[in-house]
Amino acid sequence: MTTTIQIEELVKVYRGGIRAVDGVSFAVEEEEIFGFLGPNGAGKSTTIKCVIGLLRPTSGRILIRGTDVRENPKLVKRMMGYASQETAIDDRLTGWQNLFLQGRFFHLSRKEIAERGEEVLRLCGLWERRNDSAGTYSGGMLKRLDITAALIHHPSVLFLDEPTLGLDVQTRKVIWEYIERLRTEQKMTIFLTTHYMEEAEFLADRVAIISKGTIIAMDSPGALTESNANYMVLTLQSVEKKAFEIIRKIGFEPVHDNHRNLKVRLERADDVQKILSAIQEGGATFLGLDVRKPNLEEVFLRLTGEALHEDPAAEKGAE
Repeated sequence: MTTTIQIEELVKVYRGGIRAVDGVSFAVEEEEIFGFLGPNGAGKSTTIKCVIGLLRPTSGRILIRGTDVRENPKLVKRMMGYASQETAIDDRLTGWQNLFLQGRFFHLSRKEIAERGEEVLRLCGLWERRNDSAGTYSGGMLKRLDITAALIHHPSVLFLDEPTLGLDVQTRKVIWEYIERLRTEQKMTIFLTTHYMEEAEFLADRVAIISKGTIIAMDSPGALTESNANYMVLTLQSVEKKAFEIIRKIGFEPVHDNHRNLKVRLERADDVQKILSAIQEGGATFLGLDVRKPNLEEVFLRLTGEALHEDPAAEKGAE
């Protein structure tokens, strides 16, 4: 396969010695959707800004289709499109005017903008609303228009930084389908950062997990979950608070489900008998034991020790 993005030993040190990115290396293949995951402050935003040329790395090498970002930034920027966390749409302009403005930034002719503008607006389902003020668009429509603006110059690589942040579940799924269509219909390579694990599982062929400036895991979502051991969930019918306290006292963390039963996650078979013996005096009754596979969010939590948060401001402050 052809490598589209090549990152070699990328390092970014901010003033004060803050090492936001520490020797990151990876490759993204042609027509791949590549997910980049990490807790706030892990180095995600710094990495993507270095790759697209918004930040100058301290050291390392970044190649887009074989061209060095630092040696030939103008050529590289014509190869790529970028949609940031916040939509860069002027809501006083119509959808078409926003696209026209973006096209002129890339020195496209009026004819090129007309042809490409219709193509991408039809692709994202906004052609019928092209002459409406962007201020009348929904959040999902604004995000689609923002991604469309990043496509006006026909890039071969698209960078999406938190493309569905803050959108409702239904709208997110519409954006997911749109991103998948971009890959298949436009033969595009897509680099995606996200705070939504289900988004990474749905879209990404491979994901890289970054923590404290270094990549700690990289594979397909399925392979990452398969490589982590199954776990057990012990369900107990609890009628007394005492059972909850006993389980915590012996080192486990029970939770109440919707039926007010206790559920305990276990990773060793020996722990089942330990809990059953302990709760005999706590007024709880054994209901069942399930063996489950971890999902990507659980793998992420196990590897990083942190959950993903949906507040991008936290990461901006850290980076």
